Amino acid sequence: MNQPVIWVAVNYRVSGFGFLAGKELAAEGSTNLGLRDQRLGLQWTADNIAAFGGDPDKVTIWGESAGAISVYDHLIINGGDNTYKGRPLYRAAIANSGSAVPTEDVKAPQAQKIYDQVVMHTGCTNEKDTLACLRKTSYHKLLNAINSVPSLVGYRALDLSYLPRPDPGDDFFPESPEVPGLALKWPKVPIIMGDQEDEGTLFGLFVGNNITTNAELVQYLASYFPTNPNAVQLVTGLANLYPDEPDKGQPSGAPFNTGDKNNLYPQFKRLSAILGDIVFTLPRRIVLDVASPRVNTWSYISSVLRGTPVLGSCHGSDLFFDFGLIGEGDDFRSTSTQTYYINFINNLDPNKGVKNESLVTWPKYNSKTRPLLELGKNYTGLYPGGDHFRQAAADYLRVSTNDMMQSEGRNS
Repeated sequence: MNQPVIWVAVNYRVSGFGFLAGKELAAEGSTNLGLRDQRLGLQWTADNIAAFGGDPDKVTIWGESAGAISVYDHLIINGGDNTYKGRPLYRAAIANSGSAVPTEDVKAPQAQKIYDQVVMHTGCTNEKDTLACLRKTSYHKLLNAINSVPSLVGYRALDLSYLPRPDPGDDFFPESPEVPGLALKWPKVPIIMGDQEDEGTLFGLFVGNNITTNAELVQYLASYFPTNPNAVQLVTGLANLYPDEPDKGQPSGAPFNTGDKNNLYPQFKRLSAILGDIVFTLPRRIVLDVASPRVNTWSYISSVLRGTPVLGSCHGSDLFFDFGLIGEGDDFRSTSTQTYYINFINNLDPNKGVKNESLVTWPKYNSKTRPLLELGKNYTGLYPGGDHFRQAAADYLRVSTNDMMQSEGRNS
């Protein structure tokens, strides 16, 4: 394409090494270490990329899944200040499958419970300084303790043990990430933000086949919010927006556009739809509705694996195509994404730069018509109806998130 790109991959601490919370870590200001590592990586790039032929004023941050959540977090941390030595650390952002993830703060009971369990599994419970004890623990023993809590690939699925959590005692990341986002406390940089059509199926697969009734589904989702007395009521209202219609042979849910097929277990499709929507798909829409009047934004949905049994176009499947790992680099889905992205990185517009007659012009997102690019296996086009599907659930999610925060004494 004759457009220069220099790739910088930032190693950062993950899991409990990067995102262990609790009052002990908050007391010494050692929270959200993974995000701090990423910030240092951006600062290193600003200081050194010129030596590699790069331009520190033309940095685009890009991430997928947890990386996309991190991209969003870098928009809003430090009060939305993305400068370093008086210059912006980045001028554009790309987020694949991830945006704002509301969460309780580092001292909340659920966060503290995870810290306490790690301490228990290392044998540090009776120590006066449990944090000092953890630091003296052997790597493998600490690793096993960190992995003793519910994981992403297990029954708790998206009830994440380790993720960025707000630390009210630190200016770095003091608020739940949706709060500054909705208040527009972020830099005016162009954004690409999109999702897979079936984000939740991968996680519904890990939950297992023991959620077979509506009551079990509601109780499972409500357990994600153990400190909220209204959780069952709020989750019941959300579940009602994803009805089962067995009499019509059409169980509602993901993978979408497959009728009554692929219902791996009773409630699988329905649970998969809800998990994908509340963590990935609908928060993206809410973020873009707020951002699009202020900055240039583009959004997409990938349906390239539509028809794949059980999983469909599942979470994470885009990586195979974005990096050209399928089709030896000549796959259409790979070519389309790489063309749009490299144009965007160089020109702040996915349509400006190399012209490819096989690709449609990608319209900017706006909160009224919400045009959505569909990345298919052998085509690009505008998603039918735009980004309006399951809007009742998006509206409910925004209101119920506000209600949950207010019930916990937090400002929204």
